[in-house]
Amino acid sequence: MPDAPPARRSFWAVARQPRMLMILALLLLAALACGRLGVWQIDRAYERANLAAEQEAAEAAAAGASDLGDLLAPQSAFPGELVGREVAVTGVYEPDGQLLVAGRALDGVEGYLVLTPLRVSDDGTGGASWADLSGAPVLPVVRGWVESPTPGAEALEVPGGEVGVTGWLQASESTARAGGLPENPGGPPLTRDIASSALANTWDGPIYTGYAVLTSSDPAQAPASDGGPALLPRPELEGGDDVDLQNFFYALQWWVFGLFAVALWVRLVRDEMAGGRRESRRDRRRRGGDDGDGDDGARDDDPIGTGIAGLPAP
Repeated sequence: MPDAPPARRSFWAVARQPRMLMILALLLLAALACGRLGVWQIDRAYERANLAAEQEAAEAAAAGASDLGDLLAPQSAFPGELVGREVAVTGVYEPDGQLLVAGRALDGVEGYLVLTPLRVSDDGTGGASWADLSGAPVLPVVRGWVESPTPGAEALEVPGGEVGVTGWLQASESTARAGGLPENPGGPPLTRDIASSALANTWDGPIYTGYAVLTSSDPAQAPASDGGPALLPRPELEGGDDVDLQNFFYALQWWVFGLFAVALWVRLVRDEMAGGRRESRRDRRRRGGDDGDGDDGARDDDPIGTGIAGLPAP
């Protein structure tokens, strides 16, 4: 009568063996190394994306001012890559629509932005960019910063007639911030945001989905030393939020290798539980006393059979 097979040990009984614990420690070190390499690849992915964004911003700054119409049409979506691009446009200021944007700081001092509508007369396209619209578009222009909600006349005075404006583009803001603003007797109306969606209800005609931060104008407005609004520095261009896909997938590969190392140890433990190499049917029959020379042995080698259509041979 064949010997009874040994009792199957539990997973944890096998896993606690010194040999298995040593293998686990080695594989965990390998998994830790793979995880660290994956984190390094992610850091590299964002670093390369940031460097690409910074290089793009530097190239845009060095390119000089472009005609507004070559980059952005009125009432069209604002591409993110236009943030910080320098543009030139010609138009007429409409001081009656002027607003002060509350809660904006300059050099750590909280104050107000002077926001003035510019009715565009030339964006470099000869009017083609708004030919299908209801009329000439209006571009929100931040002419500078003032400390008081009731600045002097010099800060609110705009150059008369047609003005050539140069400035940095910024995307329109949202109107998500809640809460009303108080009346501003003695000064322009107040607003919280530079939001084209809200300004369209205040200013007539088509509007751009971005605004310009003034750097210069011809004729020039009153300088800050004479009571005019203080010009803002160029908007800071930060690195992009994108990720370099090549390094990202390298990181995934390293993490998969780390998981594979842990899975390998689990497989080793389970194999040890099963007693190492799995026995074939012939091995089990031989252990039971069959020498395998008979028909049964042949059928074990070919469990399907050698007859026609897979049937056993007679």
